Amino acid sequence: AAASAWVGSALEYYDFFIYATAAALVFPQVFFPSSNPQTAIIASLATYGVGYVARPIGAFVLGHLGDTHGRKNVLILCMFLMGISTLLVGLLPTYAQVGMLAPILLVVLRLVQGFAVAGEISGASSMVVEHAPFGRRGFFASFTLQGVQAGQILAAAVFLPLAHFMPDEAFNSWGWRIPFLLSFFVIIAAWIIRREVDETPAFQKAEAKSATPRSPVVEAIQMGWPDMIRVICMALMNTIPVVATVFGAAYAVQAAYGIGFHKDVYLWIPVMGNILACLIIPMVGNLSDKIGRRPPIIVGALGSGLLAFGYLYAISIHSVPLAILMSLLMWGVVYQGYNATFPSFYPELFPTRTRVSSMAISQNIGTTITALLPALFATVAPPGSQNVWLIVGSIAFAVTCISAAAAWSARETYRVRMDDLGKPGAVPMPKDEYDMLRAETLRKA
Repeated sequence: AAASAWVGSALEYYDFFIYATAAALVFPQVFFPSSNPQTAIIASLATYGVGYVARPIGAFVLGHLGDTHGRKNVLILCMFLMGISTLLVGLLPTYAQVGMLAPILLVVLRLVQGFAVAGEISGASSMVVEHAPFGRRGFFASFTLQGVQAGQILAAAVFLPLAHFMPDEAFNSWGWRIPFLLSFFVIIAAWIIRREVDETPAFQKAEAKSATPRSPVVEAIQMGWPDMIRVICMALMNTIPVVATVFGAAYAVQAAYGIGFHKDVYLWIPVMGNILACLIIPMVGNLSDKIGRRPPIIVGALGSGLLAFGYLYAISIHSVPLAILMSLLMWGVVYQGYNATFPSFYPELFPTRTRVSSMAISQNIGTTITALLPALFATVAPPGSQNVWLIVGSIAFAVTCISAAAAWSARETYRVRMDDLGKPGAVPMPKDEYDMLRAETLRKA
């Protein structure tokens, strides 16, 4: 289950993040009028955010399917929707060819991407948590997000040789399409990998007892709304990857901002940060099984929010080495306190009956809010303005403080048994007993 979550998330988020990369690097020139570069940048980053607008809708639909028809089936559906929509982006005509129809079609396909990705992390995380042995849920669930980071590495790695070796004219004309067309192989790989995974014991048990709800979305909102609000606030941590990989790319690369990082130089920054993140994530997941879910999330939120100032400042002074260092600290290390822990923490806050719906809806509402930030950043700190790094950094830090406060207000879940998850009054297992059972699990492994 953990391997399937890793590979599936890597492939699906490869699709999702090649769009983010292209939106920052080439879409302003390809899909929008060239007469006003500033407007083109804002419009392109807005289409990135449009994908997140569809995520709450996808969360309602896919969450319902995950809680009524099983985690496995909804994950396969997500992969097919994502792969096909991404493939079609690579076949779109440009603004020069068809005018306004080009950005309209781009927005439609981005909406399908957002709808599809809405069920991925919640479905995969729930599947792993429900399969994982007691005392190891944090470790195994973290592989879902390690797969997401790997998908981002793959997305940037596909763009890197193209941006480096191709002339700008050829890259902007047809080279950017290659990563999107490779999604054909994602569709095939998705079917091969995910059809082999068994449905989770927890869902099978609920299904056998006819305990799956007819309307999990309604039940989730009625019974779990306080924790859903907490997850919405914690999911605002998506601000950090937005700063690192979307606005940071536009700020560093787009000529209107005047920084002048070359495309391939800048693409290495998130690649190296994500490589480090892949090493850190299972360590933090394992740590959360020892000390709990809340401490890593709180430290990760506040620490990465502060480091956002340093990262953006490094770009503003045209320092590639310092930007790389700040990225490694902010994105590669500190942010992973949150990133590695939420795949276990969020599902543990909700019962089996409504787990996928509750997590999908609340997490995607939170990330949808943050997806509007790139366009906001480009509006309040447009090309030519002073102190771009300070303005954007202040907004990012304020948002991470909200996430930290939400985590602090939540109950701890790492010592709660599977059958008791989602019950507000559930009593955690005594620490000594938990440590003994966890040690036994490790010995068996």
